[in-house]
Amino acid sequence: MKLTKTARKWILIPHILFSAIMVGNMTTFVILNITVISTTDLYLITSCYQIMNILSDTSIKASTIGATVTGIILSIWTHYGLFKYWWIIVKEILTVLLIGINLWGMYSWTLEAVENVEMGRLEAHSTLANLDLWTGIVLQIISLVFLFVISKFKPWGSRKNYNKGSR
Repeated sequence: MKLTKTARKWILIPHILFSAIMVGNMTTFVILNITVISTTDLYLITSCYQIMNILSDTSIKASTIGATVTGIILSIWTHYGLFKYWWIIVKEILTVLLIGINLWGMYSWTLEAVENVEMGRLEAHSTLANLDLWTGIVLQIISLVFLFVISKFKPWGSRKNYNKGSR
């Protein structure tokens, strides 16, 4: 079954919106993390980490699942397929990375940061936990930008062997 052009556009809209929410979440995380490293106010630090933890348990998970599901639907029900083009395979690999970071990493790292601050382990919050969080944020931003770029330009063409085998 292939989607009509109109149906494809209707599924593409939530796919783009979910992806934009992911970028917005990471922008928020950057702002909150900059706030954390630029203040000594314990309440503000705790609040920033709590906000990040809430976002990682709600908006980040929902947007990751939404973007993944709509992306799979768009691949399967259009002429692109799941394994026909190299750019889609790269998107799938990056999506698996983002799923791991978003569904497990961000929640765990923000929860660890909240716990460290609440237990008075400020040295742990300022080094290891924050480094994990920054690494996750940077990986996500780079991956998301790269996903947007390859979605627009569709580089590398189709897999030659795939097309010959499917004729």
